[in-house]
Amino acid sequence: MKSYEDSLLLDFYGNLLTDKTRLTLDMYLNDDLSLAEIAEEEEISRQGVHDTVKRGLKQLNDYEDKLGLVKRFLEQRETVKEAIDLIDNGEYKDAREVLSKLSEEIEE
Repeated sequence: MKSYEDSLLLDFYGNLLTDKTRLTLDMYLNDDLSLAEIAEEEEISRQGVHDTVKRGLKQLNDYEDKLGLVKRFLEQRETVKEAIDLIDNGEYKDAREVLSKLSEEIEE
């Protein structure tokens, strides 16, 4: 199943994959092509595309399990959104505290 998180995984870790796997996942996740459309484009079987997608997604998830970059990115993005909401509500001191904490986490 295609998801935003899978696309993020490809963005973060795609260069660690083979060119063929990265291209196949890009067509599947970002271009929203079906397995059959990718198979026709790459002149391979639909099953071959399915296997490449499944293997590639597993590799991306393994990288994330070890490195956690996407999880960290999503957490930081939520923190920034929280700070923006605080600023929008005029709570500047609280926003500064949230952003200071984020800055400390990034430096670690």
